[in-house]
Amino acid sequence: MKSLDRWVDFWKRIGAAGDSGRVYLQLAVMYSQTDRAYHTMHHIMECLDEFEQARHLPEHPLEVEMAIWFHDAVYDTHAKDNEERSAQLALESGRAMKLPEELGKRVYDLILATRHVQIPEGMDAQVLTDIDLSGFGKSEEVFDENTRKIRAEYHWVPEEDFRAERAWILLGFLERPSIYATEFFQQKYEAQARKNLERELVRLRM
Repeated sequence: MKSLDRWVDFWKRIGAAGDSGRVYLQLAVMYSQTDRAYHTMHHIMECLDEFEQARHLPEHPLEVEMAIWFHDAVYDTHAKDNEERSAQLALESGRAMKLPEELGKRVYDLILATRHVQIPEGMDAQVLTDIDLSGFGKSEEVFDENTRKIRAEYHWVPEEDFRAERAWILLGFLERPSIYATEFFQQKYEAQARKNLERELVRLRM
């Protein structure tokens, strides 16, 4: 299913009002910015594919689904507040879509969880963050391609600095008792994710 079709389907299921195409176009333009390589609409579609297999887990599945659509809408590699700005966009869009304020606030909080500063509390946030990290657990080939895309997004960062920062981030995930918060994604991706991150750490430190 094409991204627009998926968006229209979601729009109907969540009970939004107004022009679905206008909101979709705004997201599509943001995700197609030329300085993006990994954080594109393709990433969102992959996250939605993962969500379809885990839809039964969250308490508020529609909020998790909306958070997936918006969680990387703002992505500036020079900035430190992308998640906050993406969350604010989702909140404002929810109001324009005539969705309940409490729904929008739940989506806002979910997107903030994708900062990955700690293992989140609550199944909704755990499912969302696990989905966002699902790329860690893909095949070596897919993981390596994703790694190249992320490096391209930070092309302006000197190689030595990028390696140091990336290694610090990946080590933080490896030092967790589990990379994934939910048993569902632990069983699906944990083993391969650890292999990929350990292999990448060796490369970054060469």
